[in-house]
Amino acid sequence: MSNSLKVALLGCGTVGSQVAQVLLDQSDELKARVGREIELVAIAVRDINKPRPGIDSALLTADVEALLGRRDLDIVVELIGDIEPAGSYLRAALSARASVVTANKALLAVAGPSLFEIAEANKVDLYYEAAVAGAIPIIRPLRESLVGDQITSVKGIVNGTTNFILEKMYNDGADYQDVLAQAQLLGYAEADPTADVEGFDAAAKAAILAGLAFHTQVVLDDVGREGITNLSADDIAAAKDMGCTIKLLARCDLADDGSVSAGVYPTMVPLSHPLAGVHDAYNAIFVESRYAGHLMFMGKGAGGAPTASAVLGDIVIAARNRARGPAGLHLSAYHQRKIIPNDLVCSKFYVSMNVVDKPGVLAEVAKVFARHEVSLQAVRQNPDLGAARLGVMTHPARLSDLKAAVIDLETLDAVSAGVTLIRVEEE
Repeated sequence: MSNSLKVALLGCGTVGSQVAQVLLDQSDELKARVGREIELVAIAVRDINKPRPGIDSALLTADVEALLGRRDLDIVVELIGDIEPAGSYLRAALSARASVVTANKALLAVAGPSLFEIAEANKVDLYYEAAVAGAIPIIRPLRESLVGDQITSVKGIVNGTTNFILEKMYNDGADYQDVLAQAQLLGYAEADPTADVEGFDAAAKAAILAGLAFHTQVVLDDVGREGITNLSADDIAAAKDMGCTIKLLARCDLADDGSVSAGVYPTMVPLSHPLAGVHDAYNAIFVESRYAGHLMFMGKGAGGAPTASAVLGDIVIAARNRARGPAGLHLSAYHQRKIIPNDLVCSKFYVSMNVVDKPGVLAEVAKVFARHEVSLQAVRQNPDLGAARLGVMTHPARLSDLKAAVIDLETLDAVSAGVTLIRVEEE
């Protein structure tokens, strides 16, 4: 039992370099926590000649296949991202009976169930706390702490870039493009921000959360997705008027009949809701369960240090399991729940459109909604130079009915511009 636990690291970027430094610099502390030494034996990188201060160049290798071919590895930590070749690497590591720690949300959202099957068959661990919300502990609470409860809803802000952009639009009244440019200058948004602003990043996380919360297999294709690129300053102003802010929410719900839904949408959130108070690039996840009630987890959801913290936590737990013998818990997906199609998910909506400012327009619009069995709760109108921006709040309705109503609204002579839909969170 005195021999070390051998760890290989795939990737040495912003997160990987910090993980490596801790493994190298705090080996005594980690040994005390695990009971055995954790030895970083190799780091796979693209360019072994790139300077990496504080990391011995003898640890670096560009030959991932040869590294994974070693039979003495206890833990493989994957921090390279993308679905391939990362998926092939992890399948090889698990098949060789090495435990795996990963932060790869895209891979888990597409191939998570198959990876867990390999891990379980080989009696090794697959941990991924860093895949959803950086340093925020949410995977382990869902996977372990709340496993005896019945979770009915998980909703949250799981992308800091969009939260920063939407808050700046809310506070400054600025347009989306101007705030996006500012976010890019500050390093919150990538040069190509598509994964964040179109909701792809958050959708992958929603798939992971829904599968954990409801003990069923949920993959990326099951998740509805809308981004924030079409939001206007008027939408933000409308939210303010109604005592709301707008957040890009990932939400996963368990229906009374046992079916589940998962999606990512711009959502008007009442200022009284805890998620409305999540600022800047922070993340937060709000859990509703039968026995524990309401729980919220909040913190830094991205960045090198917070993500490295979550990765290191998983390494320690995987190492403890390795040292003691048995693997930890595997994916609990004993249900085969029906996934509700996005168009059939019900929500309150705020519907806005440019209309000609003349008598009778509201009546025409109301008839269209009534024809599609969409009930209206409130109306907002903003006159501007002979035209008006008309907004209506609906009672809960299916997205398919709203879409059908929008098609008809856009054929009206009184509607002079495109119609937008924004979901509204209940208080």
